[in-house]
Amino acid sequence: MSAEIADPVTGWGRTAPTAAARLVRPRSYEETVRAVRDCGTRGGIPRGLGRAYGDAAQNAGGSLIDMTALDRVVRVDAQAGTVACEAGISLQRLMEVLLPLGWFLPVTPGTRQVTVGGAIGSDIHGGNHPASGSFSRHVLSLDLLTSDGDIRTVVPGTPLFEATAGGMGLTGVILAATFRLHRVETSLMSVDTERASNLDDLMARLTASECRHRHRYSVGWLDLLASGSSLGRAVLTRGEHAPLAALSARSPARRQPLAFRPGRLPGAPSYVPERLLGRTTVGLLNELWYRRAPRRRTGELQPISAFFHPLDGVPHWNRLYGRGGFVRYQFVVGDGQEDALIRIVRRIVRRGCPSLLALLKRFGAGDPGWLSFPMAGWTLSLDFPTGRTGLGPFLDELDEDVAAAGGRVCLAKDSRLRPELLAAMYPRLDEFRALRAELDPRGVFVSDLSRRLSI
Repeated sequence: MSAEIADPVTGWGRTAPTAAARLVRPRSYEETVRAVRDCGTRGGIPRGLGRAYGDAAQNAGGSLIDMTALDRVVRVDAQAGTVACEAGISLQRLMEVLLPLGWFLPVTPGTRQVTVGGAIGSDIHGGNHPASGSFSRHVLSLDLLTSDGDIRTVVPGTPLFEATAGGMGLTGVILAATFRLHRVETSLMSVDTERASNLDDLMARLTASECRHRHRYSVGWLDLLASGSSLGRAVLTRGEHAPLAALSARSPARRQPLAFRPGRLPGAPSYVPERLLGRTTVGLLNELWYRRAPRRRTGELQPISAFFHPLDGVPHWNRLYGRGGFVRYQFVVGDGQEDALIRIVRRIVRRGCPSLLALLKRFGAGDPGWLSFPMAGWTLSLDFPTGRTGLGPFLDELDEDVAAAGGRVCLAKDSRLRPELLAAMYPRLDEFRALRAELDPRGVFVSDLSRRLSI
């Protein structure tokens, strides 16, 4: 087991750096137990590939338990469509193993650079939430190392499972998991793309698509610098896994329909001028993106990597926001709160905050995790460069709007929410706190996020 002082440590948004954390990298269950027992007075928190945007996997002055060395595929049951694996394995590595066998992950977020432990601890969601829910809905069991050094097998329907799914690593260290997969015939997606003239048009199209069940995955990219009758104009992308019959006899992919070879572009430079992605640049890029999108195109074949994870092809793309980093702000409001969503979008447009990535999706029924983010309704995800004057107070105001509408912000993306709003957003917070106090009375598992929000 290796150990070093990591200084500084940040999330993917490169905000709120952590000082003097002790980074421990166990290579076995026994070493992980030892790492938990040796956390010290500042406690520890498991960490995967560092793709939480905020401070969920940071621990100033304490321990970070890097789980990426525990990355084995233990068993693939190709008949039942399940996989058992260690928690430190990345979603990319799983795709490399599973796709040639005709299986795909049940849920994937916008990056495949996430570990299975992180996927469960954050209860990740994707563009197929109305059909498939979040990641934990497909987990059959998990092995959890708790603060007393015990390794427990945890199954759905139990309080410990529901506290761990979306629990941000605060119930213990996930060591391994078994979960269901989704059958596919190719590693390609059949993609429909169309423009929506404004936010009302986009929401109507997303709702209609959900009702017709024609597309498993749907997401709308919004231009949040457009105003007036074009407020919330968007490019809507919907997709389904392409069947083998969709490949022509002359297609090169016909020879290896399940091949997985994600492309890769040059990485972002280590230094990028501040405010590169300011209002002028983002406005030009938004205009270009909207105009070049087809008014309507159906059945385009795209590789899985291009459809789900386009930014993964640009290593270190988070550097494009400059040294100050960016805030990923994602919230959800429930069905029946469409007026609240529109009001919030109007406030963002009036403020003129540039957000190159502004994605609107539908959520289906909420998942059982006590701190899971999704709830039936609408979720909007935004990236704001930190250098924008008055950004903090403005986001505080948006938090109030979201809470007043009965919504919530995503903890896996958060780096700045005020603790007094947390209980209003997550009504099972007290149950989570009570179970955590019973399970971990010494407070072994702790993070910068848990301290900031008094979880």
